[in-house]
Amino acid sequence: MGFASKARRCARTAFPGRMSVPSRVELALLDVPSFVAADGASWENSISGFASSASSSGGSGRHRRVGRFSKSRKIISVTAGMVFAGGAAYGATTWIVALSAGSSGEGQAATVQNLTITSVATPLPSAELYPGGAGDVVVTISNPNPYAVTLTGVNLPTTTTYATGYTTSSLSTAQSGCTSSTSDVSWSFATSSSGSAHTLTTSLVIGPSGNANNPLTVTLSSDASMTSSAPAACEGAFFAMPSLTGIAASGGPGTATSTPAVDGWTS
Repeated sequence: MGFASKARRCARTAFPGRMSVPSRVELALLDVPSFVAADGASWENSISGFASSASSSGGSGRHRRVGRFSKSRKIISVTAGMVFAGGAAYGATTWIVALSAGSSGEGQAATVQNLTITSVATPLPSAELYPGGAGDVVVTISNPNPYAVTLTGVNLPTTTTYATGYTTSSLSTAQSGCTSSTSDVSWSFATSSSGSAHTLTTSLVIGPSGNANNPLTVTLSSDASMTSSAPAACEGAFFAMPSLTGIAASGGPGTATSTPAVDGWTS
């Protein structure tokens, strides 16, 4: 059964007139690599040598009991070890980790940079100006910010703040007799008060810096007007419209408007 036993008999002591008997019998179990057999017969066969030497004192029964106790103790020890190991593993999974007070991080907001709206030579306006009529204005809108900007409206100068006439679309050579004092060309729906607000028909979303639709080219339909008193010197001229006084816009997420676009205000 895979275990060995060893019996040691103590020295006999002789007493006059008495039978010499062993003073004690000891059983020493060697290291056992496997469990003891469950039946008594196997146990007795395993330690037969010791049983024959100790039969005079009835030791075989005594030592069988010791063997059974040892078996039980070993089984209990193994079982207890399994329970303790399982409890330790379970306890580790239920430990709760908290957050120290004041735990934090650092972030930084992006800066806000202004949009730039400029005149552009192409595409040419579809609707051209004439005395008493309105024409298109073509602009580009550039957004230097790392986020999209939504443009919803503009603020205009006064109705008597006029555009300057030039000979070509490059706006490099002024047209004689068609100046900012005489052209009678101004923004449509401007009023006598500077800064009047006008809402775009459709909001324009200018993509962030580097976006394929930034700068955004926009045709502002019929948003330039020429009075019926405009001089003949302005015939065929290209106009640099007076600067806007402000815009209504906000930064944040949004899908960029595809370039070129058509928009404007109607009142």
